[in-house]
Parts: sequence; C-alpha cells; structure tokens
Amino acid sequence: MDFDAVAYLNEPRWQQSRLGLERIAVLLEGLGNPQDRLRTVHVAGTNGKGSTCAFISSVLRAAGYRTAQFTSPYVTEFADRIRIDGENIPAGSLQAITLEVKAVADTMADHPTEFELMTAVAFLYFASAGCDIAVIEVGMGGRLDSTNIISKPELSVITHIGLDHVDQLGETIAAIAREKAGIIKPGVPVVTCQQPEQAQAVIEEVAEGRGAPLTAVQGARLSSRRETHGQMQTFDYKQYQGLELALLGTFQPENAALAIEAIECLREKGFDIPDSALYQGLAEASWPGRFERIGEAPSFIVDGAHNPSAARELAASLEKWYGQAKVVFIIGVLKDKGSAEMLREVVGLARAFVVIEPPNERALPAEQLAELIREEGARAGGQTPAWADPYIAASIEDAVFSAQKTAGKEGVVCAFGSLYTIAALKKAYEEIVV
Repeated sequence: MDFDAVAYLNEPRWQQSRLGLERIAVLLEGLGNPQDRLRTVHVAGTNGKGSTCAFISSVLRAAGYRTAQFTSPYVTEFADRIRIDGENIPAGSLQAITLEVKAVADTMADHPTEFELMTAVAFLYFASAGCDIAVIEVGMGGRLDSTNIISKPELSVITHIGLDHVDQLGETIAAIAREKAGIIKPGVPVVTCQQPEQAQAVIEEVAEGRGAPLTAVQGARLSSRRETHGQMQTFDYKQYQGLELALLGTFQPENAALAIEAIECLREKGFDIPDSALYQGLAEASWPGRFERIGEAPSFIVDGAHNPSAARELAASLEKWYGQAKVVFIIGVLKDKGSAEMLREVVGLARAFVVIEPPNERALPAEQLAELIREEGARAGGQTPAWADPYIAASIEDAVFSAQKTAGKEGVVCAFGSLYTIAALKKAYEEIVV
C-alpha cells in the first residue's frame, strides 16, 4: 500500500500542541538543518498573520523571486499551507519529503508533534526547491513555536496582537506580546503595526534589548480613499497613492501597510523590488476566508474571525460594505475562543443566527453555543428573534440553505467563528447554488 503522507502527519498520537524547540531542533538536525539554507521572513501576531504573509509573498513573486510560503491552519486542502509561487506542494513531493521526515522522526524518543512535522516538511521542501525567500508564519505564540528554530531571518514581522490562546500564552496583552516578540532576533530588523499600548511597550523593550531596529506602520499616513466597483478597496500609504486590494476587510489596508514596511526593509537588504511589483503584488494578493465574498443574492461572506478583536473588525467590515443591513450569521466556534465576547461584537448587526459545530475535536457543542447566544441576547437588553431563537443546523449544508432562505435575495449572510469551517462552507455553498 502506498504511504499516505496526510494520514501520517495527522495521526492522532502527535496532534496535541506542545510548545518548545527541543524536538524540532533534533528533527531538523537529522535532516541537515534545511532552514539554515533559506532566507526567510518570519511573521507572528494574533490577527492578520495570514493576510500579511499573502501580501508579502505576492509582492515578492511580482518582483520575480521564487517565493515559498508556510501558513497554518489549512483552509481549503491540507497542502495549501506549504506553497511555492502560489502553488500547493504537489502530492508526490509531499509524500517523498514526508517519508524523509518520518525516517528521522520515528527514531526520536520524544516524537515530534503534527505541527513540528509539518514545519520540517516545509523547510525541507523549500530548501530542496531552491527558493529565493520563504515567508514563514508562526503557528502559535512565537518564542516556543517550532518555526522559531530559524536562527537569523531577513526580518521579523509582528501583526496585531490580541487575546487568543490564553491558556498557553498568558492572560494579558503584555504576556501574549512577550511570547510573540520571542521571534525577534539580535540585530535583525523587526516591523510591526499599530499595537495596543501594552503590546507596543513589550515589543519596543524586546527589540531594544536585542539590538533589533524597529519600524512601525505610520498610522497618520495610512488612509482608505475609496471603493472601486464594490470589488476592490483603495488606500494610500506614505508616498504610495491609489494602492488597490482585492481583500475587502477594513483591516486589510493596515496589513498591507505592514507588508509595505516589510518590503522596504527587504529593499535595504538588497532585494530588487520595484514600485510596480509592490502595486501589482498587493492588488493580486488573495487569501481565502478573510472577509471573502463567495456569492450574491444574498451576499454571502465567509470570514475566519475566531477571537473578539477579529470579530470586531468583521463587524466594521460588514458595516462598511453593507451599511445598516441586518445579517444572518452562521456561527461555529472552538471552546477556547472567547465566544461571548465575539457575540457582543456583532450584537447590533444580527437578523438571525444559524449555529454549527466546526469539524474539530475542540468545537463548542452547538447546543451550548445556542444557549450562549440566548444569554448574550438577554444581556444586551432584548429578546429579539435573532437572539432568542437561534437555529441549530443539522449539517453545514443545512446551515447554508437555511441562512440563505432567511436572508432572502436582498439580504446578507456571514459565516464566521472558525477557520476550520471555511472549506466545508464553501463546498456546501457551491453545491447548493449550482
């Protein structure tokens, strides 16, 4: 029987999250330390990591660089977390390289976790393919994340920091920021966005202590100017005027500005990236499940917002594009994601709720989420139908069908709460609409 790389990497025995660099160091040493043969951009943060990686990668590709990208979790299919020039790792390469990783991992007394195995597969694939540069997203935190085995990236990038994974990273913004700032290396430039005051103070402290030049997005020079045909948004940043984005979330101009700061840093390190590539790369960047409009009549949005700060940005995006229209929300969350706080961010926008369970062992049961919706509705001061009577869907397909029927052709449907539901939601939508 042929070796099944995905089944091996997903084997339940090593799916638990265990932070630390000891296992990944031993694993990569056995593979010849492929990460040391790569030039890398290392990206940490709570929200916006994937979009920022997509912007940076797209600009580098537009400039002619063979660009690798490692992100997590996957959205559409397992292989989409390991990409070169926008193309997923081929099945044959995934199988062959996973076998190489397995040969080392199976000799280790303390077997690597699933994410550590994936990290090793990505580094080995990118190094073997001779990539010019790799954009690497942290899985969780930063300081003890397996990607932090990178000893000297070209630069470190820290996106917006908020409360998430509090059990593993800490219960305050400052504590979480310290974990994220763990990717900052001595003497290596670091760029960041406009952060909460506590997070900014920690990042500045760590950067100064490690002699790492720090650049932050200049908020006063970032402005969203107009909308283009309802399918693009346009913004200005510093000397760059009329930059276009196909990613429509209100948070994306700041992510793109952070990518611009990263690109300017890479230019200082000798990368030849003309302005034309910057404009082209930002406009062509795509990232599934981030305020992604997948259909009309009714408008159907899927968004990976899975913590309170991301839900706040989602609400702002809905108000920007749809005004005061009431939204039918499809929602499914994991147990540790601040569900009540997320619901409070969308309280004023809801017409109805359709409740699902993400396909993940950590999913919050639909019945519990429905009860939480009722409680938050009462807390908000009213028992409107949206809050008092959430619909528990029998399946993802049922959720999509029911939400569309409730919204009507002139309405809006928005599915959010977990990245793990996006692929199933998009598949169900395609099957129902077609």
